Amino acid sequence: MTMDPAHGTIGGEEPDVRDVQKNNFADVGGDAQPHQEPRRVNNDPRANKQKGNQPRRDRRDVHGWVVLDKPIGMTSTQAVAVLKRLFQAKRAGHAGTLDPLASGGLPIALGEATKTVPFVMDGRKRYRFTVCWGEERDTDDIEGRVTATSDQRPTREAIEALLPRFTGVIEQVPPRYSAIKVQGERAYDLARDGEIVELAPRPVQIHHLSLVDQPDKDRSTFEAECGKGTYVRALARDMGRILGTYGHICALRRTLVGPFGENDMIPLDQLEALCDRAASGEGSLADALMPVETALDDIPALAVTRADAARLHRGQAVLLRGRDAPNCSGTVYVTVAGRLLALAEVGNGEIIPKRVFNLTGLTANSGRNERN
Repeated sequence: MTMDPAHGTIGGEEPDVRDVQKNNFADVGGDAQPHQEPRRVNNDPRANKQKGNQPRRDRRDVHGWVVLDKPIGMTSTQAVAVLKRLFQAKRAGHAGTLDPLASGGLPIALGEATKTVPFVMDGRKRYRFTVCWGEERDTDDIEGRVTATSDQRPTREAIEALLPRFTGVIEQVPPRYSAIKVQGERAYDLARDGEIVELAPRPVQIHHLSLVDQPDKDRSTFEAECGKGTYVRALARDMGRILGTYGHICALRRTLVGPFGENDMIPLDQLEALCDRAASGEGSLADALMPVETALDDIPALAVTRADAARLHRGQAVLLRGRDAPNCSGTVYVTVAGRLLALAEVGNGEIIPKRVFNLTGLTANSGRNERN
């Protein structure tokens, strides 16, 4: 399989974005923009004939998270389009690009869940990845062009001795094929055009990095848990250089994104089967949804009365008074009668709504937010 290195590299972290403009929403205060499905041309005359006789299915309000176990070969944009079609959802977006050659957790927000995307993107990520030693490539992954080779291979002892240097807050130079902007241009566009791009190092945090397997002298498998902005490809590149050989990513799987782990992932074939059963009346698509507030696990919840909820729903602040006033400040998510109402800021004796949720439509079944 041959792929454009600007769109097919394994990066593993959302700053290496090939389609972030379409699906991710970095502005916490702005509304998430709906995903637009690409137009497809169908040259089958039977399909064209049917098209004139069959009305287009109406989109509907669907609210919640689906954590797709993305298969290798599918782009994040394609995954969002598939789920949007399966759920007939009006709005959808993902929380962090996962490149085509990577598999694993791709959290997809439907409907009002798109308002919580930034909270997932800012969370920790966990990856299991394999480094192939002896070659460095211009994209730092298997799809790139070989730029340097070495006959040297690192020992397990040498690798394990190196890992502490890549743990904690480190300075990392992003890959040349990344979405970092250089004088208004994406670095991967400049690199694809043959320009030499020098990117400045920047601090990233590696919470955990371990060697988990070394099946042969040419490959080593690692697990890493890292913060926002980390490039797994850059880890492979830099470890290879320090070890006196070269390295690039040849396999990558994401196992954690913010609050979503492997137990939350749904393979595409299982999701399609559930949709088929739901269409025949044997199940409900709500079984595949996780509640919108699952993305808000790391911030406190604040319950209010129905009277206060009515004010917040209109965008009005609510005063905190009496002995029962919450002793908290900062960002909270507000509930009324156990139902998500708004994201708000608490301070100076009042609750100020920032994002109000309208969860009319299909939502997760009760109890679906209990983790396995």
